[in-house]
Amino acid sequence: MKLVFKYARNYLHWIALAPLFMLLEVWMELLQPKYMARIIDMGVAKGDMDVIVFTCLRMLGTTGLAVIGGVGCSVFTTLAGQHFGADIRAALFRKVMSLSFAETDSFTTASLITRLTQDVNQVQQLLQMLIRMVVRHPFMGLGSIWMAFSISPRLSLILCAIVPPIIILSTYTFRKGRPMFTEIQKRTDQLNAALQENLAGVRVIKAFGNLLHEQARFGGANDALSGQHIRTGRFMSTMFPLMMLIMNVGILAVLYIGGWSVRKGNLSVGEVMAMINYITHILFTFMFASHMLSGLARAKASVDRIAEVLSTESSVRDMADDGQEPLPSPAPPADVCFDHVSFRYPGASGPPVLQDISFHIRPGETVAVLGSTGSGKSTLAHLLPRFYDVTEGRILLNGKDIRQIPLQRLRSQMSLVLQESVLFSGTIEENIRWGREDASREDIAEAATIAEAHGTISRFQDGYDTLVGQRGITLSGGQKQRVSIARALLKRPSLLIMDDSTSALDGATEARLREGLRKHCSGMSTLLIAQRISSVCAADRILVLQDGCIVSQGTHNELLQSSPVYREIVESQTGETLPPPTSMGKEV
Repeated sequence: MKLVFKYARNYLHWIALAPLFMLLEVWMELLQPKYMARIIDMGVAKGDMDVIVFTCLRMLGTTGLAVIGGVGCSVFTTLAGQHFGADIRAALFRKVMSLSFAETDSFTTASLITRLTQDVNQVQQLLQMLIRMVVRHPFMGLGSIWMAFSISPRLSLILCAIVPPIIILSTYTFRKGRPMFTEIQKRTDQLNAALQENLAGVRVIKAFGNLLHEQARFGGANDALSGQHIRTGRFMSTMFPLMMLIMNVGILAVLYIGGWSVRKGNLSVGEVMAMINYITHILFTFMFASHMLSGLARAKASVDRIAEVLSTESSVRDMADDGQEPLPSPAPPADVCFDHVSFRYPGASGPPVLQDISFHIRPGETVAVLGSTGSGKSTLAHLLPRFYDVTEGRILLNGKDIRQIPLQRLRSQMSLVLQESVLFSGTIEENIRWGREDASREDIAEAATIAEAHGTISRFQDGYDTLVGQRGITLSGGQKQRVSIARALLKRPSLLIMDDSTSALDGATEARLREGLRKHCSGMSTLLIAQRISSVCAADRILVLQDGCIVSQGTHNELLQSSPVYREIVESQTGETLPPPTSMGKEV
């Protein structure tokens, strides 16, 4: 539970004030049975109305003070709990954002969402319960024991027979319940994963008519979670009635023995009623202890899951800021060198995804990577901003190993246009402005013009103020790609990485886009990843990737003469048979 104390200590002032108000409430409540006994014994039994009225007024006064104590405790408990929960969520979010793809892939998105929401809520409720009840019930129990023994030590001995069974049941409930609640959280992860996949892929599901299949899959995860809740609830619903039975047996014993004491004149009727109240308080204290232990079991499972994320170290180590001057804007073109790079995904078996990759992107040069699906093109792009670290070899940026450059500085020099265009809820302008926060509307329009997006955006009724849905759902695939490219260009990076980011564009639009990049971004180093020959033929150099290895490299014309693999790709895409090369070179 170190995690709870670590984040709770920032709010010790509220955590300290809440129990003080709770003590006031408990003290006032402990006086009530005494006043009730006085009304019965001194007022009702003797017919003294003055005693009844005076004692009732005192009871009203103590009740008012109890209300003040309860409200004060609730206010400070809520303040501490809500700020505590917000801090943990913020810490979890920062940690998730700092992890590499390898770690986030191992946790899964659905599990991380559950930990950021339900698990944090469980821990937050635990803290609020501890603040409010750990003071109330122990003090209420100890105070009731003291009051009960002050009335009748002999009658109070009944507690010695009742309390041990309740303690035993409480301990058993905690030990048995904890793994049950852990399983509930795992089942919740599975349900969230099924829900997330179905919501994200609803168009595919409907297009293929697989609604019944996905309903059955979601129903399986839903039934598994419901079943685990039922098993846990059945266990808890068995334990608590047993404790209530023991408590009621104790109250019956007090009534029976107290009745004999009244007949013998050892106790008054008011004192017996007060004893029943105090005994009830004591037993409820132990009942709540059992309830708190079950809540603790559930919260402990959530604490462990949160701590697992917070204690995870990213496999991509960030270097401390070297204090260098900020990069100019626009930044000078990058010099990139892949030096015998190999890469294997963490935990994967089989051959590496990339094997002994070596090539050089000179400042201002455009290097294209062409290859079949699964050849490792996108993986190559993900290594440059260090989404993953190389397994072997090194990548140099301007002569320096990228592992020796602070991540923020490294990524500030690059713009990456992903294969899947990701936009955020908001306006088109806000999405493009992600590239550079201080950009003017003119800068945004210029970047959109180069990306062949300005004309399309201008035709929208609200222009750049057009709202796009979550993940850009209201835009077509080609529109999203062009907005993503504009966002990348607005950043004015040293290195532009385009990962098959024009696949949704028609040939004419792509040609205009290439011409705009050539004219306005000629000084920018570019790594262009594509599958279409038309996308790469104008590059300064083309790398042909096959099974994670570079099998050929050169210009378009050089590869037509020297690379059978490249010629085969050209022929398959153009549908034409090329004339034989004038001189066949060896592939590298």
